[in-house]
Amino acid sequence: MPKLKTNRGAAKRFSKTATGKIRRKKAYFSHILTTKSPKRKRRLRKRGFISKADVREIRRLLPYV
Repeated sequence: MPKLKTNRGAAKRFSKTATGKIRRKKAYFSHILTTKSPKRKRRLRKRGFISKADVREIRRLLPYV
């Protein structure tokens, strides 16, 4: 079997935890932060998990992660 290529864009956006879950960065925290409340910005700083529906697709993009 040939080696599979890792999707580099996905590799920069997702990481795997020790238990095998896939983490992601939350959206809406890159610009126009002055209109967002401190509470909302605090929540956006934390990492989230991808939904169950997307797990299979992301695992295909990251075969060795």
